[in-house]
Amino acid sequence: MTFPVDLRPAVDPALTPLTFAVPKGRILEEALPLMARAGVVPEGEFHDKHSRALSFDCPDGFGGSAMRIIRVRAFDVATFVAHGAAQAGIVGSDVVEEFAYSELYAPVDLNIGHCRLSVAEPADNTGGGDAGVSHLRVASKYPHLTRSHFEAQGIQAEVVKLNGAMELAPGLGLAGRIVDLVSTGRTLKDNGLVETSVIMNISARLIVNRAAFKTDPRVGALVEAFRALVSEAVPA
Repeated sequence: MTFPVDLRPAVDPALTPLTFAVPKGRILEEALPLMARAGVVPEGEFHDKHSRALSFDCPDGFGGSAMRIIRVRAFDVATFVAHGAAQAGIVGSDVVEEFAYSELYAPVDLNIGHCRLSVAEPADNTGGGDAGVSHLRVASKYPHLTRSHFEAQGIQAEVVKLNGAMELAPGLGLAGRIVDLVSTGRTLKDNGLVETSVIMNISARLIVNRAAFKTDPRVGALVEAFRALVSEAVPA
């Protein structure tokens, strides 16, 4: 049996920019100092709040090679890296677990961006918990993790997918519970909700594309740079 020959030219990683994906928002603020110490420093426009650009050069590159940073939504960081459009990135462990891409490898816990993914419901809910409940409607942007959590309790969860304003769902009758990120719990309290259980504790991870990690030495060097920084921060 013969197979078609792949006539595409081999790509030399040294001649193509290393692409690093970062999420907009809270994690990025904590990640920037760590990135700088690892040698991942974006151009000045990256810090311009009026800029609409999504891709930025790194003037000093990384390890002597060209590098660029793309700034996208957290969920999209995982997608860009899993499909090889970016070789590495930073994202919360909640996103890693929600998508469970086989192409993703999360070799370094960066020990930043701490929060938790929790179930919350109205503070005045008198339902007496979930005993005897077989079905719930839950609002969340984490359908996989939400269903898995409730399935483990023998409950079928109908997930209403929302990307924000989750706390409004119970009061407006859209869902009886929500599953969302919780840090201080202040937003829940301000909206008359209470945290009833924790699905997972979260921290930011360095993620890489598995194929790139095996074939591009720069990706391995990037992993080692971040791993060394995290090790330095951990008391002996």
